[in-house]
Amino acid sequence: MPTIIDAHCDALMKMFVNRKLDFYQDEPDLDVNYERMAEAGVKVQFFALFLPEALERPGFEHLLEYIDIFYRKVQRKGMVSLIKNQSDLRTVFTKERHGAILSLEGVDVLAGNEMYARIVYQLGVRFAGITWNYANWAADGVMEPRKGGFTLRGKKFIKECNDLGIILDVSHLSVKGFWELAELSQKPFIASHSNALAVCPHPRNLNDEQIKAIIKADGTIGITFVPYFVRSEGPARITDILRHIDHVCSLGGADHLGFGSDFDGIKEWVHGLEHAGRYGNLVDELCKHYKASEIEAFLWGNWYRFLEKNLPE
Repeated sequence: MPTIIDAHCDALMKMFVNRKLDFYQDEPDLDVNYERMAEAGVKVQFFALFLPEALERPGFEHLLEYIDIFYRKVQRKGMVSLIKNQSDLRTVFTKERHGAILSLEGVDVLAGNEMYARIVYQLGVRFAGITWNYANWAADGVMEPRKGGFTLRGKKFIKECNDLGIILDVSHLSVKGFWELAELSQKPFIASHSNALAVCPHPRNLNDEQIKAIIKADGTIGITFVPYFVRSEGPARITDILRHIDHVCSLGGADHLGFGSDFDGIKEWVHGLEHAGRYGNLVDELCKHYKASEIEAFLWGNWYRFLEKNLPE
């Protein structure tokens, strides 16, 4: 069975909206659940903290609810452990258990409050995407019509995250914001779930210069399974995902790419990748085109190297 690190899923959002969902049951409404992780060999799963658009007046207490759901319903002794530091990461990889990493998707509810950032760090959050698609107090998202960058407070937040040990994520960030973060961040950064714009011209995908900048910063890109980020027309298939891998590799990114599925954040799927338990279909296709060492790097090795270097000691 392969080993996999997946850098993005929205299972916590579904469990927030529907409190009856059980992570440890064979829950068909969860693309990512314990059984499917175990079936596919997903050793480490990033869990996004994304407050749904339908939520009226989202506040910091809602973010705390997400974290509470994780601690009560996902973390379980001997089965899923929260990874906060390098030691936790190594423990997961030497024990018969799975690991989880908490990642904030959009910093809206932090409201520019440095104390809130410290609190979520202490609760285990280790990654932060600055925006979802639109503007917040920190920066513009990639779909914001004005196409702005960071606010003054947002630029200060970059330094605060660097100092705290929260790793920054540029998926969903505006192009101008991307370049400001690349200039200001003193630490490597990631794109947890973004593909190559040259292969599929969707605004959420990264252009070649952005991909090169992440590589230069020693960051990592999570190739995502969102069908309309994979292929612009017609049904998306696993072979279409390989086109994005090939393109990133052609830019020098073979050591800087992994996967960030976006399972549970999508309502349509790449054919053959309908949930986490289907990762084996992707592995089978990779085996037709790449060497074993390359496949290992794509599935988990590149993410592991990044985490080992950039998580707190």
